[in-house]
Amino acid sequence: MVTSNVDGQFQKAGFAEESILEVHGSIHHLQCLRGCGHPVWPADGVEVDVDPVSMRAREPLPSCPGCGGLARPNILMFGDRSWDPSHCGPRVEALQAWVREHRGGLAVVEIGAGTAVPTVRRQAELAGAATGALVRINVREPQVRHGRGVGIPAPAAATLRTLDALLSV
Repeated sequence: MVTSNVDGQFQKAGFAEESILEVHGSIHHLQCLRGCGHPVWPADGVEVDVDPVSMRAREPLPSCPGCGGLARPNILMFGDRSWDPSHCGPRVEALQAWVREHRGGLAVVEIGAGTAVPTVRRQAELAGAATGALVRINVREPQVRHGRGVGIPAPAAATLRTLDALLSV
């Protein structure tokens, strides 16, 4: 499963951690702001207190266990040149290898990925081109470029139930 969400909701819903590729990182991991080379680490137990008036974080702020410098969430932000993608990198490579290995034998189902942040959409289109089939389920933006798939302008839950029923026949 590929997601651009950074909130860990798929894990909370019960999906196995190793089956989720968070292409924009995760709020549940931290990285060194200095870029000292310390690997990305879990944010377990880290709580940042926010002043409700100024909306600014209060001390103490998270620090890097490697150099003691300031830590930041390991998420890709707009215009971000210092995001450390090393945590999700191996999963990206594994997914690409898996898609190559199953070329021509898969259907890629993309649900709700829009054009405002098109990372997941591009991943699905690349995988769909490699496998030969892309099903895009999106109420507002179902269009599939280059005619390499089908766009379904309908809600995801109902569409998945219908597809499941059709495939179960």
